[in-house]
Amino acid sequence: MTAVKTRITELLGIKYPIFQGGMAWIAEHTLASAVSNAGGLGIIAGGSAPIDYLRDQIRQTKAAVGDKPFGVNIMLMSPNADDLAKLVIEEGVPVVTTGAGNPGKYMAAWKEAGIKVIPVIPSVALAKRMERAGADAVVAEGTESGGHIGENTTMCLVPQVVDAVEIPVIAAGGIADGRGIAASFMLGAEGVQVGTRFLAAEECQIHPTYKELVVKAKDTDSIVTGRSTGHPCRNVKTKFAKMLANGEKDGSLTPEKFEEITLGSLRKAVQDGNLEEGSFLCGAIAGMVTKIEPAKDMIEEMFKQAEELLGK
Repeated sequence: MTAVKTRITELLGIKYPIFQGGMAWIAEHTLASAVSNAGGLGIIAGGSAPIDYLRDQIRQTKAAVGDKPFGVNIMLMSPNADDLAKLVIEEGVPVVTTGAGNPGKYMAAWKEAGIKVIPVIPSVALAKRMERAGADAVVAEGTESGGHIGENTTMCLVPQVVDAVEIPVIAAGGIADGRGIAASFMLGAEGVQVGTRFLAAEECQIHPTYKELVVKAKDTDSIVTGRSTGHPCRNVKTKFAKMLANGEKDGSLTPEKFEEITLGSLRKAVQDGNLEEGSFLCGAIAGMVTKIEPAKDMIEEMFKQAEELLGK
C-alpha cells in the first residue's frame, strides 16, 4: 500500500491522512499510540481529565510512538481548558484538535510553541473564524458522528467548508471504510477523522460490553439525546438512551433533570459497561462495524479500498 499524499500528510508528517477521534474517556494512550504507529494521527482525549493523568498519558504515548506525531483533543468548555492549553505546550505535543468552542485565546501561544492547531467545526461560519484565527486545518464534522453533534450532515457540510476556506479540511462523521474515505476526498477533503470504527480496535480500552454494543449495532441503532439541553449527543440506542429521549419528548425530563441523570454517564459506559446508567456514545455508522481487530489492520484495509476506488 503506497502512502496517500495530501496537504494533511505533509503538514503533519504522517503516512495516511486519518485522525482517530479524540473521544472523551475513550481515547487514551494505547489507542492513540496504535493509530500513530500505524501511520495515522492518534489523539488523546483531554475531556475534563485531571492534568497529572493527562501528562502521564502524553508521556506514555511519546514513549510508544518515538518521533511519530500524535495529538491531544481539548474540549474548550471543560473547566480545566486553561490548564490543558498550558500542558500541551509544556509537554511539546505536536498537534492539538479542539471541540466545543473557539480556541482563539490560546492560538498565539500554541503557534509560538510550534503546535499545529486543528479545530473541529460544525459550520462554515466557525470554519472561517478558525482560519482567520490561524488554524492549520479544520475537521468538518457532520451530525452522523458519535458524541456531541451539529445539525448538518457530512455530505452537505464538507464541500461547503472546502469552498469557504483555503486551509485543508478533514471530513468526519459516518466514515468507517475506504468508500467513506474516497467519498470524502471527492467532496474536497484532504483527510478523514474516524471515531466509531476505532471503538472496535483491539487497542481500544473500553469495557467489553461497550465494544459488543458497537459491533452488534444495526443501521437503526443510534439515537440522539440532549437536544433539550442544547448539547445533543449521539448514542447507541439502549433502554437508558430511549428513556432519556422519551423524557425529553414528553417534557417529563427538564433540561436540569436530564443533566443530573446523565452526569458521569459516559464514564459509567466506558469503564463499567453499565447498561442501566451509561451513555454509550457512538456514530450512526456503527452498523458497518462488525469485528474487533488491530487499529493497524483497519487503517491499511480502509486506505487500500480507498485507493482502488480513487484509482478508477
